Amino acid sequence: MVLPPSSSSGVPVHDDCLEQFNILKLKKTLKYIIYGLNDKFTEIVVKSTSASTDYEDFIKELPENEPRWAVYDLEFEKEEGGGIRNKIIFYSWVPGDAKVKARMVAASSKEALRRLLLGVATEIQGTDYSEVDYETVLEKASKGA
Repeated sequence: MVLPPSSSSGVPVHDDCLEQFNILKLKKTLKYIIYGLNDKFTEIVVKSTSASTDYEDFIKELPENEPRWAVYDLEFEKEEGGGIRNKIIFYSWVPGDAKVKARMVAASSKEALRRLLLGVATEIQGTDYSEVDYETVLEKASKGA
């Protein structure tokens, strides 16, 4: 089943997107999920999932020339013995080298996916790898943790 379009682009979200997110959020068996547009730009689909805890593995899945969205279950230690925290981070990855049509559809479709993913704590927007490096994301996620 495909969830109906709820964005200005009219691009629907495949129901597997929400199913995989719930596995990440509730079962904790996944570390991240990569979402993207199908080849015809007509649907948001799951491109990949992983249980790898290596942040670099996650970053390698963000292509240099194609938009993606992702969720990452970030685990970090709060400063001064504040304990371990987990936050689900939503990424909007739209590199400058992406084709214009792909960037436009990605921009207008993001909210359709984002609204379905209840429990996301922080959102990161990236157009190059420096904006999604671990330290940058950790700094943003740890505020108010």
